[in-house]
Amino acid sequence: MSENNQKLEGFEGPGFLATSLDKAVGMARKNSIWPLPFATSCCGIEFMATMASTYDFGRFGAERLSFSPRQADLLMVMGTISKKMGPVLRQVYEQMAEPKWVIAVGACASTGGIFDTYSVLQGIDRIIPVDVYVPGCPPRPEQIIDGVLKIQELVQNESLRRRNSPEYQELLASYGIE
Repeated sequence: MSENNQKLEGFEGPGFLATSLDKAVGMARKNSIWPLPFATSCCGIEFMATMASTYDFGRFGAERLSFSPRQADLLMVMGTISKKMGPVLRQVYEQMAEPKWVIAVGACASTGGIFDTYSVLQGIDRIIPVDVYVPGCPPRPEQIIDGVLKIQELVQNESLRRRNSPEYQELLASYGIE
């Protein structure tokens, strides 16, 4: 059984549960996300509050923060990304192993925020694909938690074959990622 008394769909009886591999792997992935925080400004402070005891980010199976892209599967971009920082962010994304997901936390990561200038990237979706956007300037911890819950839903329902699909390869190619 997974959290919140949800059950996997399948045949069940005393002592056994039969379901599809996609659903079992989806449930395991959903409850074991390793986020990599990429925080550059005030949204990072809100993320710190989300990790603290009041909101307890760990209850979603994402307690272990990874500061190595090779060990993370969720990139959480929080704050203003300058155009000089863009290639670094892209390199971090490319170093992550598949499957990987991205959350753009806050107005700056999503759209450039109030910084409509030549030096600020107007949304990280210009250089890497984004799965979930968390609005706000800065977003409240509850909003960040809601974004992670949306990622968990996406992770749980994603097919194991999606990452090899022509559509996904086309998406990566549109960003110039092989």
